Amino acid sequence: MYHRYHIETGSAADIVPAPSKFRVKVKKSGLAGLILKEIVHYRANWKVVLSRPCLYGVFSGPVGGFAPRDHLCVGCLRCTTQYPEFVQVSPNPERLRQGDSFFTPDYVDAIYYEARNGKIPVRGAGYRGPFGGVGWDGMWTDMSEIVRPTRDGIHGREFISTAVDIGTKPAFLAFDDQRRPTNKPVKTISLPLPMLLDSPPAALLSEKLVEILRRAAEETETLLILPIQAIQQFGISSRVAVPLVKLGDEARLDKLSFVPALIELDGWNQPFYEKLRKRFPETSICLRLASGSAEELANHVRTGVRIFHVTPDYHGRWPDGRFVLDVIRDSHRAFLDLGCRDEVTLLGSGGIIAAEHVAKSIICGLDAVALDTPVLVTLQAEFLGECADRAASRFRLPGMLTVPWGTQRVKNLLGSWRDQLLEIMGAMGIREVRRLRGEIGRAMFQSDLEREAFAGIEGYV
Repeated sequence: MYHRYHIETGSAADIVPAPSKFRVKVKKSGLAGLILKEIVHYRANWKVVLSRPCLYGVFSGPVGGFAPRDHLCVGCLRCTTQYPEFVQVSPNPERLRQGDSFFTPDYVDAIYYEARNGKIPVRGAGYRGPFGGVGWDGMWTDMSEIVRPTRDGIHGREFISTAVDIGTKPAFLAFDDQRRPTNKPVKTISLPLPMLLDSPPAALLSEKLVEILRRAAEETETLLILPIQAIQQFGISSRVAVPLVKLGDEARLDKLSFVPALIELDGWNQPFYEKLRKRFPETSICLRLASGSAEELANHVRTGVRIFHVTPDYHGRWPDGRFVLDVIRDSHRAFLDLGCRDEVTLLGSGGIIAAEHVAKSIICGLDAVALDTPVLVTLQAEFLGECADRAASRFRLPGMLTVPWGTQRVKNLLGSWRDQLLEIMGAMGIREVRRLRGEIGRAMFQSDLEREAFAGIEGYV
């Protein structure tokens, strides 16, 4: 029976109260003086005197304005505009300490909202920030070619596919004289959404966290990348698990209790790569790279590698300083120059921390993304300092973490991000995510537009 892919979202409230966005301070003597004036003016009409109007209920507690409820404040500033002499609204310093310099509090707030119920964040006042910037903010998606039939994919009236293929794909089919295919058997993994779960930092790995990620991967029908040590330590035997291996893990591979659909090789070692291919003939092999140039990627293609996973640091920076956006575009262009783009799968992680980044990274050339720090934020992990380096970054998960709660939160995040991807694709008139890959014509880059507009003008660099 046909089953349309759907992620079951549900309520999963924060187990650690998130800090309010604002702090509201009321000078009690000033408020008391105002109440005395109102007693006289309204002739002791207590219903009017004791009311402290606020559309969001900040001053509607048991003692009114003397104990404002900060968590309800949205920063409209009506109160401080009307009574500047004794009401003050300021950013909450506790909230400003969330995340780090790259994963800013605004991104944390958005993921908390998405993880609570799987809904899409909507701001009624519209976007009030700058229309350009560095990194992903320097890229804009182009919605100019709107096609009506694909506008309602998120509501179920028109199907938009988010399925992707990971694996080796032949450039063409060949047949012998008996009309039998002579191509090698195709090893392709089909996933219903272009999002995998990347391996968490080694210091965070625990039985509870691994179980959360495993369940979330199984229930959303995606893949989970884990170090082979963790797979064996916690007894994982699910096909959703992708062993992350390196030279010296031969003995561990022999003890695997299942045949994985995909194995990820951490760093290039050709003899070890050849051993993996012979040891697991039915398994696809992915090469995980944390550095390298487009020329090196081309060399790996010539040696037979067909699945790549580029992993800049958690801030999206490659060792040579390039941002993940540029790394993806350069890698995609290298495969195009070799004439093998449709034969190769390109995965990426690092610096992808919002739903819009998924769509943008696919437009730049990724086939699918692997989520890292967004999953940790979903589980309300605390950043302990700047967290850019994958090996040295430190996080702390809440002590009351439970498996059902964590599984639902991760599913909510994936469901929300998939819905937002559907919204973008629907606005572009694209009916399947495979066609979005490398579709640079549906994007605008601030640097390119500025160069076209200002090149040759004195002072432009």
